[in-house]
Parts: sequence; C-alpha cells; structure tokens
Amino acid sequence: MASFKDWVRALRAPFFSASIWPVVIGTSAAYYATSETDWLRAGLALLAIVLINLGTNLTNDYYDHKSGNDEANLQYNPFSGGSRVIQEGIISPKAVLAVALTSFGLAGVLGIYLNYLAGGWVILAIGLFGVLAGFFYTATPVKLGYRHMGEILVGICLGPLAVIGAYYLQTGEVAWQVAVFAGIPIGLLVYLILYINEFPDYEADKAAGKLTVVVLLGCKKARFGFHVLISSVFIIVIVGSISGYLPPWSLLALGALPLALKAMAVIHKNYDRFPQMLGASAMTIMTHLAVGLLLSLGYVLERLV
Repeated sequence: MASFKDWVRALRAPFFSASIWPVVIGTSAAYYATSETDWLRAGLALLAIVLINLGTNLTNDYYDHKSGNDEANLQYNPFSGGSRVIQEGIISPKAVLAVALTSFGLAGVLGIYLNYLAGGWVILAIGLFGVLAGFFYTATPVKLGYRHMGEILVGICLGPLAVIGAYYLQTGEVAWQVAVFAGIPIGLLVYLILYINEFPDYEADKAAGKLTVVVLLGCKKARFGFHVLISSVFIIVIVGSISGYLPPWSLLALGALPLALKAMAVIHKNYDRFPQMLGASAMTIMTHLAVGLLLSLGYVLERLV
C-alpha cells in the first residue's frame, strides 16, 4: 500500500507554488486597490487552484503512462518525466486517476461556492476553463499537451486567468491592467517551467507523438524561444511600471533578473546536455518564485508606504 510520502511524490507538491503565486498576486493587487482583503475567499481560492493543479499532475501521470510516454523517457529527473510512481509500481494507474478526478470534483465544489460569494459568472467560467484545460492537458481524445497547446493554456490559466480571478473575488471587478501587467509575466514563467523541462523529454515526447514546442522547433532553436520569453517577463514589468499600470514598487521584481540570466546562460550552453540543464530548470522555478513574491510585495508596499 502506498504511503503518505509516496502520495506526496505522486502529487508533486513542491510544484504547487506555480498555482499559489498568481492567487497571491491577484489578492495583493486587490489590496492595493481597496486596502481590504477577504481572507476566507483568498484561502478558498488557494485551495481550489491547488486542487486543480493536483488533479492536472495526476491526470498527466495517468495518461502519459497510457500513451507510453513516461515509460519511454530515459532522461527523467526531479523536474520532468512524471512522478514515476506508476512506472515503479508504487501506486496503481487506477488509483492515480481516481484521486485526480476527486481533486477536480472538490475544486468544482469550491468554485461553485466562490462564484456564489462573488456573484456573476466570472469565477465559475475561469474555474471550469481551468479544470477542462488541466484534465485534457494529456487526457484523450483532446490531448492538448500533445498538440503544442498545453503549455500555452497552462500559462494562461496560472497567469492572467488566476490573477484576475483572485482580484475579482476581492473586488467584484475585472481589471485588464492587472491581468496584462501582473498576470502575463507570472503566466509566462509558468509556461517556461514547462518549456524548459521539455528539453530532457525531447526524445520520449517525439517517440510518443507528443508535439511540444521543443519537439517542433528542436532543442537548438528552442533555446532562443526561452531567451525571448523570459526577457519579456521583465520588459512587461518595466513597461507596466513606467506607464502607471503597475505601482512603482513592482520594479522590485527586477531583483529576480540575475536568476533569469543564469538560467539563460545554462540553457544556451547545455541545451543538448540534459544532466547539465538541471540548473536551468531550478533557476527558472526560482525566478517564478521570486517574481511572484516581489510583485505581490510591490502591491502591498505601495498601499502601506
């Protein structure tokens, strides 16, 4: 029988930060706008989005097992290639799928309640889109991740949509400037976490017919896409601050730039040497954490100082 530690491994809990930070950013932006925070709504939103993330991770493991993708992946590492609990016989595929569907169901219940609290249909629409995108990331027959669309949709869900959903829960308003100048940067970084982990998965993805962006471009060309997108994160923050759509304190996010530059240097040199790329994966995750923290802090400080 699988232990609690085994399930933590299967859930890939350390990666929940990708879903937590957009909610924190949206809530912080709402505090900047109103000087108030409804902590119950914020807490339930965090729980709901983590449940969607959890369901997505497990569904991904199940359907990548069904397609043979994870079994064919000999370059797996702590950041990519799935949790391996199915491949090692620790947890059965049926149990993984059952917990995934339960997680999506619980997220749906929370979403309906949050939509009731907030009014309108914004929260319900965002939540439904997130659940469907998470499930069909690898689930048949849609298999978004196999059609070079999965990374983009995850970036949208854990970027602009999650940020604007958290903001709407607190204010009852949809603020496009928050979605664009705070949501897009954090969404791009989520996209890049997936993107960079497709490099070591290249051969397995190609063999399984999983047409990720890296498979389509090839590793050598794909590294330039990484450079452009991670640079865009900081350009958007600077433009937002200069134009007044972000508070001046949001420039604190530039403190994450050294991490991004390090990731760029590692991937540029080691795009085809996958063990050496682990540092770039770690730096990309740290850049996401740092930008999320510093953007949120920027909103709060602008209200307090």
